[in-house]
Amino acid sequence: MDIQAYFDRIGFKGAPKADLATLRALHRRHSLAISYENLDVQLGRPVTIDPAAAFAKIVHGRRGGWCYEMNGLLGAVLEEVGFKVTHLAGGVHRAVRGDEMVGNHLVLLVEVDGEPWIADVGFGDGPRDPYPLREGPFTCDGFVYRLERLDADWWRLNNHPDGGAPSFDFTLEPADPARLAEMCGVLQTAPTSIFVMTAIAQRHLGDEIRLLRGRAFRRLTPGSQENSLIDSAPDFVALLKREFELDVPEAATIWDRICARHDELFPAQPA
Repeated sequence: MDIQAYFDRIGFKGAPKADLATLRALHRRHSLAISYENLDVQLGRPVTIDPAAAFAKIVHGRRGGWCYEMNGLLGAVLEEVGFKVTHLAGGVHRAVRGDEMVGNHLVLLVEVDGEPWIADVGFGDGPRDPYPLREGPFTCDGFVYRLERLDADWWRLNNHPDGGAPSFDFTLEPADPARLAEMCGVLQTAPTSIFVMTAIAQRHLGDEIRLLRGRAFRRLTPGSQENSLIDSAPDFVALLKREFELDVPEAATIWDRICARHDELFPAQPA
């Protein structure tokens, strides 16, 4: 891996060390530089859990990605820097749908000076900083999250009140790569997968989080939000480039499908 190319992509300068300052700097710069997005799924392009493929797409291709790509790439970088990293199988919506959801989210457990930290740049509008494995609320740039211990095995990260997915659960057992690969396949092929149903993009920038769901674009800051609807395929492509730094002109080909499903998926979205 050309780790310097990754550092250039996220704007990291200096000599990385396996310490908390480096973990925080890499995590935050990744969160602010790279958008979460599912455009390859929408365009029918296969996505894998291979960090090398994520590197080529995100670093050289200057694209974003979803959890398997974003956290897969960050995990590989952290290991090269010298951190001890364990891949965990998270379950978004496990609170509602149970253990069938486990593996639909990749989470990183990172050891720093003998202490466990959670690194996760793949939860979209989740924390832009790593957080210690410690029960209780915490704040990132005004957005309030809460880590909850459910029992002897399970933890739950509760998203901020205006977040997309409300939570995900995880244990500290190393993930089974086969399970992650299976769920990665399901999320990009199952008709009931939201990633199949519509386009999604999210980006942290300054004091706001930018969110795209189908035709709906939202700027979210702590305590306020601004909503709008996209009107055309050219506007959709232009917004992806302007607001998310995603130069994907072929996204115009999925516009009619996005419009056809939008009112069904998001009936309460304001204009």
